[in-house]
Amino acid sequence: MMQSLAFHVSVLRKDFSNYCGEKLGEMGLTPGLLYFVTYVARHPGCSPKELARALKMDNGHTARSITKLAEGGFLVQEPNPKDRRAHVLKLTPKGEEAARKSRELFYRWDEEVTAVLTPEQREQLMALMAALSASRGGNALTIPGEGKDSQT
Repeated sequence: MMQSLAFHVSVLRKDFSNYCGEKLGEMGLTPGLLYFVTYVARHPGCSPKELARALKMDNGHTARSITKLAEGGFLVQEPNPKDRRAHVLKLTPKGEEAARKSRELFYRWDEEVTAVLTPEQREQLMALMAALSASRGGNALTIPGEGKDSQT
């Protein structure tokens, strides 16, 4: 009997969370907050509303996550130069370091998980996963660690 895609995605997500959990904890991050840091690293100067929309989070959850990241020294909210009533988000040096380390974690986990595949299978898997993700609106967030040029 074939198991569902949801089952396999759940297994891999749990494995990724476990893999990253300890390393992220050492930095003061959780797997959930990692995606906020990742997005701001790729989109410096984004608004909280843009961040919430891109990550498909509600505004309240996003605001609480921004507060945790700001209190942890990972990002700052600055007045938007185009609209002083709004804010933009930027990573601090600590946030930049966390983003760099997260790229390494993504890359290492990808390498470990796909080590059982041939290079052709890995490329095919990544193309299929990208297509599925994009079909569900997942193309707004580019994750560090994906793609051939991701080691930089």
